[in-house]
Amino acid sequence: MTVKEIAEKLNLKVLSGASGLNNEINYGYASDLLSDVMGNAKSGEVWVTLQTHKNVMAIASLKDLAAVILVKDLQPEADMAAQSEDEGIPVLGTSDDAFTLIGKLYELLKK
Repeated sequence: MTVKEIAEKLNLKVLSGASGLNNEINYGYASDLLSDVMGNAKSGEVWVTLQTHKNVMAIASLKDLAAVILVKDLQPEADMAAQSEDEGIPVLGTSDDAFTLIGKLYELLKK
């Protein structure tokens, strides 16, 4: 499933990095601890977090993640949004809290 399809089905806002909307999503990962994501997320996953700084994009790029979803109406900081655009890794947003969004995402992506 592509980032665009997930965004449409879950009514997510594209906050930055729209050039990567055709990235394929294999599964998801949820954590707010950057070292946890760096050690455990896999290429092609979508990352659910409330972190909004540029280090999120550094890890998303390092791990070759398909997209990042920010919860609770959070907005990416300017440098995060700029790196998202440069890397082609979309940052999406939702008003849902992490628990609610993860449940919806799991239902779409379960293997």
